[in-house]
Amino acid sequence: MGTWSNEELRKIRDADDLHISPFREDGVTYGTPTWIWSVVVESSIYVRAYYGQNSRWYQAAVRQKAGRITVAGMAFEVSFEPIEGQMSDVIDNAYRTKYKGSPYLDAMISTRARSATVKVLPRMTRT
Repeated sequence: MGTWSNEELRKIRDADDLHISPFREDGVTYGTPTWIWSVVVESSIYVRAYYGQNSRWYQAAVRQKAGRITVAGMAFEVSFEPIEGQMSDVIDNAYRTKYKGSPYLDAMISTRARSATVKVLPRMTRT
């Protein structure tokens, strides 16, 4: 696994246009890009599925463990790691800060969305 540069993290933190495309069943073809919210906590990127664990992109991300994200004019080959536990509270706070005032915020910090939280990890290759 690679690491995010400070510049990448800044751009991702400021962006509101992250699209996620986990691999399809063949492990080669990217799924249809899905627009989702993202937050940066320390030096890590987290995303959540609005519809929780029933979300198709979330199920593919957990199953395939890899894919691509596009954000702020950048594209990255990434790996996905499900997150549980105390980190969810910290991620909730990041969502509250970034998306304050949005009518969708409550859904994104709900039990349903929290159960479908994924850490996005860069793979070594940038695209």
